[in-house]
Amino acid sequence: MTINVTPSDAPCGATITGIDLSRDLSDDQVAEIRAHWLEHKVVAFPDQTLQPEDLERTARYFGDIGEDPFFGHIDGYPNICAIQRDADETTSIFAENFHTDWSFMPLPPAATTLYGITIPPQGGDTLFADQVKAYEDMPDDLRSRVEDLTAIHSAALGYAPDGVYGDSDQENGRSMQIKPSEKARETCPHPLVRLHRETGRKALFSSAAYIQSFEGMALEDAQALLMELYQYQTQEKFLYRHQWQPNMLVMWDNRSLLHAATGGYDGYDRLLHRITIADTAW
Repeated sequence: MTINVTPSDAPCGATITGIDLSRDLSDDQVAEIRAHWLEHKVVAFPDQTLQPEDLERTARYFGDIGEDPFFGHIDGYPNICAIQRDADETTSIFAENFHTDWSFMPLPPAATTLYGITIPPQGGDTLFADQVKAYEDMPDDLRSRVEDLTAIHSAALGYAPDGVYGDSDQENGRSMQIKPSEKARETCPHPLVRLHRETGRKALFSSAAYIQSFEGMALEDAQALLMELYQYQTQEKFLYRHQWQPNMLVMWDNRSLLHAATGGYDGYDRLLHRITIADTAW
């Protein structure tokens, strides 16, 4: 079969057809898909009937399985997390703020895969913000202020026991398995502007969800700059809005993108299965 790629009309995003991910892929097919993924940053594979074993095998074509430090996993598959919300749930929409996955880790993951199982008839889109374009389009005065900054990342805001998804959130009946921990308070420094080791292009590695401060900067000034950056890097001109379908697999590059969930599907169940793909070097 011939692999067909249809780019979105946004700065990032493409749909790939002509491939059956329930079957073994050749080295040439994997290399071709990887090239398209690196170019478009987020790719969708519609009409894929995949079992958990297929999800794991597909993920491993693109790297080792990564860690999901604060998520539970589906029964029998310790590498697969359920991104889940029940129809009658009243907790907040999970991951509504733009972020890159697990940026607080010493070596953040290269990619995330997400497979749609139960998809509501409305709402639930995922927004992706192209951070390569955000860096390249950045005004000179802002770039001069951020080019050499080191950001301090932490999961405390979300996953500490007193965080957004902490103990009180779990008591409110969230269906998704989240495991808050004191470990979330640990911090890790990363450059705010990173050079993608595969593409050689620079991108903003800035996530208001996980950055606490910047090295050598007063906390008040750091928080003001972080909000200025967040407003800049999530502008409409950088965004791709992805609409989900059942049996669709999506894979995105955490080194080049931010992403955010959206709601709009109250009264409907929603279930997707997720695998994180580790990186090999910064």
